[in-house]
Order: sequence, then structure tokens, then C-alpha cells
Amino acid sequence: MKTSDLRIALFSGNYNYTRDGANQALNRLMGYMLRQGASVRVYSPTVPEPAFEPTGDLVSVPSISIPGRSEFQFPLGVPSRVRNDLENFRPNILHIASPDVSAHRAVTWARNHDVPVLSSVHTRFETYPRYYGLGFTEPLVESILRRLYRRCDALVAPSQSMIETLREQEMHDDISLWTRGVDRTVFASDKRDLAWRRKLGLADDDVAIVFLGRLVMEKGLDIFAETIVQLRRKQVPHKVLVIGDGPARGWFEKALPGGTFAGFQTGADLGRALASGDIFFNPSITETFGNVTLEAMACGLPVVAAGATGASSLVSDGETGRLVPPGSAEAFAEAIAPYCTDHGLRARHGAAGEARSKDYNWDAINQAVADTYLRLAEARSG
Repeated sequence: MKTSDLRIALFSGNYNYTRDGANQALNRLMGYMLRQGASVRVYSPTVPEPAFEPTGDLVSVPSISIPGRSEFQFPLGVPSRVRNDLENFRPNILHIASPDVSAHRAVTWARNHDVPVLSSVHTRFETYPRYYGLGFTEPLVESILRRLYRRCDALVAPSQSMIETLREQEMHDDISLWTRGVDRTVFASDKRDLAWRRKLGLADDDVAIVFLGRLVMEKGLDIFAETIVQLRRKQVPHKVLVIGDGPARGWFEKALPGGTFAGFQTGADLGRALASGDIFFNPSITETFGNVTLEAMACGLPVVAAGATGASSLVSDGETGRLVPPGSAEAFAEAIAPYCTDHGLRARHGAAGEARSKDYNWDAINQAVADTYLRLAEARSG
């Protein structure tokens, strides 16, 4: 079987209606598969004004807005209209990218039609309840995920640390690596723009600690804010630069008085904003990879991150940044403080991170998924 023989049906809870690292990776993957001659059909919720144009043919699945998070859609299943479309498309591989109702129904359809299933793991959904006072439900969420993933033929995850976590959770025994690449035309140290910084009120010699991502509590906003409080108590000179927007922006602005909020940025503007910072701080434990961490490395910023899945596979502690046990604002502040006062340390670790980021080539990375598609499809056809 050749790549051009593949007929891929992808189910995603968010393919293009809002922009995030997961759907950027999925669109790049589908674009790569189309360039290799494969056929692609994507099934996902849609909205009247999506964040960007989808790659490949997109079929809308029914959904409702999530209460309290209206920017996200919750898929409601796979109705007869979608099942008929699937049967007419005749996929020989089905790929699910989010553990929602539609994914469960799609896996059932695939089992009934003898189509192999690959699941990609993008987010540690089982950790989300703890940010909303529902940490006691974590074992239940984990068991639901386990039931879904064990019905698949294989999984792919974006970091070796995440693969190890999935195996410890007994999610599957066939898990391979689908890491992430970085667009070096957008993210590079030479995108730094002092004039842009000045417009935001940042002086040339200010050391800006950057947060980049959607402003939602599960990104570790509380730990970020408490770390900044610790730095201020220690009188460590610094500024805060927040890149992104989201429903928790009001809370974050109150928690970071004097912080600079650049708002949502994309494309070249995002690369300029990130490269114009000085230290990247990522306290989140929910990512399976951490696209923003790799992008910050490509921009020449030393990274201080939680030593959890994702960042631990990217950051070399003491070489490109620091890895800190999750949850301790005091420990994060101790790790960040030397970068605020030592320009040479910042420059060395930032340059080492930028050099390491050059290893992440999108086409080679996506070919690994193509190889997994072929392996599963050939095993079933044989």
C-alpha cells in the first residue's frame, strides 16, 4: 500500500473554529497527507466565522456551545447524515483527535465497518477538573479516556514523556511518537522588535517574562500570577508580557497589576511578540507537548517550565532553561530570578534553545503519522 492509497477520515472536536496548537498540528498533518496524494475528509463542529480556513474537505457535525465557555463547541454525535457521508467516502483509516461523543460514535462506526482507528492525544483532559474545583472526578475522566483509547488500534502522542504517562495509565500498548514542528519563517530570534516593545511601554533594558496562550485557568494562570508576586517580594527586576486572550483575561489582569497585555496575536505578529520577550514562563501541566514552548525556544528565549509532560521532553534543564516541579510558585521564582539579572545566562540558554528547535522539521514529523496510518491499514487489509 502507498500513501496515495490512504483514505483518511478525521474526527476533531475543534478543527478550525478557534485556533490552538492541536488544530494547527492537525491541519498541517492533513495538508501533508494531501500533498502525498492521500484522500482526506474531516468531521468537526463548525461556526459561521471560523478562525481560519480548514485544510481538506470539512463536514459539519452537530454541536452546542459549552456553558461558560461559549467559544468552544461540544460535538453531539454522528447522525445519519454524517454516517452516510462516511460510508460514501469509504475511509480505510479513521483518526480521532478529541475524546468527545462524536469520537466515541465514530469508533463504533469504524468497528462495525472493519476500519482501523488511530487516536492522537493532544491534551491531558483528565487534569482539567482540578482547575474548576472538581479534582475528585479525575479518576472517572481517566477511566472514560481509557475505555475510548483501548477501542482504538493505536495511539500517537507528541512527546516521549506523554507516551510514558499513557502507558502508566494503561491507555494502550501501541503508542508511537508524533511530535511537533515549528515554522522558522515565523518564530526566530531575529523577529525581535524593540520599537514594538517601546509602543507597549517596555524599555529596551526591561526584562520581560512572557506568558503565551489562551487565558484560561487550566493553563496555570494562578501559578504564573503567584510566581510574579514572589518575584516582586524578592525585588527581582522584571516586567510581564502577556500574549493571548480568553475568558480569564479579567482575572489575570487583576492578578498582574502593571502587566503588559498584548492581546491575541497570530502569524508574523505572534512571532514578533514572542521574540520581543526575554524569558518564557510556562507553568501549565495540561499540555502533552507544548507548542508554545518550542516556539519560544525558536525565538531564542530561555524557558522556565513545569517539569511535566510536554516541556520535559523539550527543555534541557540547565542548558536551554529550567524545569521546575509543578505547582510551587516559590520554586518557579527561584528558577526565573537568575535570568532576570544575568544577561549572559539569558543569552546562552536562549541560543541553545534556538539551536535545538532546528531539529523539529514538520514534514519528517508528519511522515511518522503517515507510516502509522499505512501500518494499520495494511494490517487490516492483509
